[in-house]
Amino acid sequence: MSDQSNQGMRLDKWLWCARFFKTRQLAAEAVQGGKVHLNGQRTKPGKAVKIGSRLTIHKGPYEWDIEVTVLPRQRRPASEAKDFYIEAPESHERRQRLNERIRAERAAMPVSERRPNKRDRRLIHRFKQGH
Repeated sequence: MSDQSNQGMRLDKWLWCARFFKTRQLAAEAVQGGKVHLNGQRTKPGKAVKIGSRLTIHKGPYEWDIEVTVLPRQRRPASEAKDFYIEAPESHERRQRLNERIRAERAAMPVSERRPNKRDRRLIHRFKQGH
């Protein structure tokens, strides 16, 4: 049996195992759509990822700059999956600032622009039914 660290692992499978995407299909679509770059280049889902490979992952408003440290044999729990890579400190800081900004914008949003919660829906139903 050959050593897996020399051989590498499919990019889409690694992204799925590291829990960046819920399915391999979603990971493959993100790679094909240019949302994932391997060592600064656009790539294909079947490209081999090796230990030390650098990935840039765009998902929604978020972006990760990471270095691959582990090639897992299978998908692991999220608590273990975060050990499969090292994230650049600047990348982590950027995501934290973005999270804080999104939270602040949501808190500042008037109630009328938010989706109704359970209590709001009940009040709407009562109003429409005339109770």
